[in-house]
Amino acid sequence: MAITTTSTTSTTPPLKKSSFELGGPYGDWRDDLHNQGYAIIKNAIDQERAHSYQRKALDWLRSFNTALNLDDPSTWTKDNLPVQSKVNTFNGYSVTHEKFMWDARMEPKILEAFAKIWGTDELLVSFDALNITLPNREDKPAAKPWPHVDQSPLRRGLHCIQGIINLSHAGPEDGSLMVFPRSNMATERFFDTETDPSTWEEKDIRRFSEEEIQWFEDHGMKPSKVLAEPGDLIVWDSRTVHWGGEPTVNSNTIRTVIYASYAPFELATEESLKRKKEAFESYRATTHWPHENIVIRDGVVHLPDGRVDPRNRYVPLELPEHTDRLLQLAGVKSYR
Repeated sequence: MAITTTSTTSTTPPLKKSSFELGGPYGDWRDDLHNQGYAIIKNAIDQERAHSYQRKALDWLRSFNTALNLDDPSTWTKDNLPVQSKVNTFNGYSVTHEKFMWDARMEPKILEAFAKIWGTDELLVSFDALNITLPNREDKPAAKPWPHVDQSPLRRGLHCIQGIINLSHAGPEDGSLMVFPRSNMATERFFDTETDPSTWEEKDIRRFSEEEIQWFEDHGMKPSKVLAEPGDLIVWDSRTVHWGGEPTVNSNTIRTVIYASYAPFELATEESLKRKKEAFESYRATTHWPHENIVIRDGVVHLPDGRVDPRNRYVPLELPEHTDRLLQLAGVKSYR
């Protein structure tokens, strides 16, 4: 699992290469993860428990304004909702450290899936966002596709596996993850042949323009919506081109998902663990990455006009019990 830094030519920036590979064949969903760039682990959480997590998430949403009625779309307005990103995610208000978020992250089969990928149960987890997408809101246009990868062109190989803990039905008309199957094996070739290395950045996100995404389509890759049920776990390689797909006008499903990525504890540096501890103790979110690229999100939520949201929370509504296992996953307590 070691990551080494090499320089290929005098004009190419130093590359961080991962020695970890999903080889296979395994005869299970890991073959899809390797070959298609994503996979679905069915029933990673019992559906009844998944629905209970969704209820907790929607209770959290309603806690900001009693005028919000999830049975009445006319109340689904910015004034009645906490501030979220353009892509329907929440990572402020200390939500990433709410008890229901941690409980879902610590579900046994979720942990087992990532342990199966990495070959170890000594894992770290990301402090990632909650997505609640209210379909067909009148005051907010649907976000346009924003195809991207969450891995810098300066990284090569498999560095990060992202995850979605699915808490709602994701059918053809509903909001769900959009992917370009097999793009995980093509993005490095795209960067090497279609881009200027001098433009590559260390930031672990790279968006693609319409003209650039055409390259993937010209090479036989087409976008596909991931269909899933409550309790399913969706995993994907960070090199897979993807984005959060919006519901169509025919959907009445409130998409509810928790983003959670896991990686081996041994891959984290002391600096990364220090930053994770800082984020954990201040109840703040980080990125999709659990072991590296630990960018701590601002703990203060601002309204669109720039003012601090008076509803801002610096502590979760319900704190989880800080068990040894939770603290190890958070990177606060060592496995050794």
